[in-house]
Amino acid sequence: MNKAILSVLGQDRPGIVAAISKILFQQNCNIENVSQTSLQSEFAGIFIVAMPIELPLETLRVCLIDALQRFDMHVQIKPLQPQDSGFSTADIEPFVITTKGPDRKGLVAGIAEVIASHGVNITNLKAVFKGGEEPGDNIMIYEVDVPNHVDQKILDQELRERAKELTLEISIQHRDIFEAINRI
Repeated sequence: MNKAILSVLGQDRPGIVAAISKILFQQNCNIENVSQTSLQSEFAGIFIVAMPIELPLETLRVCLIDALQRFDMHVQIKPLQPQDSGFSTADIEPFVITTKGPDRKGLVAGIAEVIASHGVNITNLKAVFKGGEEPGDNIMIYEVDVPNHVDQKILDQELRERAKELTLEISIQHRDIFEAINRI
């Protein structure tokens, strides 16, 4: 089986995931990973699919466009090229960085810059900005993979300094601790 990455964007409404998954099933594709969210009124979905070798990408793309025509969605598909990140899961530690504070431009850029400067990879980012000065209304959650060679004390110090410059409250926790504390 070949693997492909499929992205679908457009105005959110009920039935989009059902239509996508139905076409993938009909084309003998298996959904291996999916990340789907609604951002304000927009649907954003990324699917990793295993597909039969004999199924051309263009055929799958046309089937999806036809099935999603009533939704007026933008569809892109490309082969998935496995890439060696240079780190195995044994070489990284997963952390969750949470910030809260008044909304303004540059918050994501400021924190992401520090994260990137240490060679840390952001694997998932959720940012919810409601505007205004109420810190609890503006939250960013970064899931990151920190390579073992990174000095975590320096990373922590630089993140806290940047958060202070941006008037953000910050929490930095190992993912296992974050999940244990936030378990429902």
